[in-house]
Amino acid sequence: MVIIDQKLCKGCGICVSLCPKQALALNEVNKSYYAHPDVCIHCGMCELWCPDYAIIVERESKE
Repeated sequence: MVIIDQKLCKGCGICVSLCPKQALALNEVNKSYYAHPDVCIHCGMCELWCPDYAIIVERESKE
């Protein structure tokens, strides 16, 4: 799961452009959102490169 804090997101689009599966998109007010969770591979690129620390990638445990 990808959690995006809409209060912290400034809508720069870095996460959208870096997502290898296009799981993220910008909404009508230019804020990132988790548009396609079914294709997300939880690579963490969005979390790593977000300049505002607005994204948290929660990975499922293998237990």
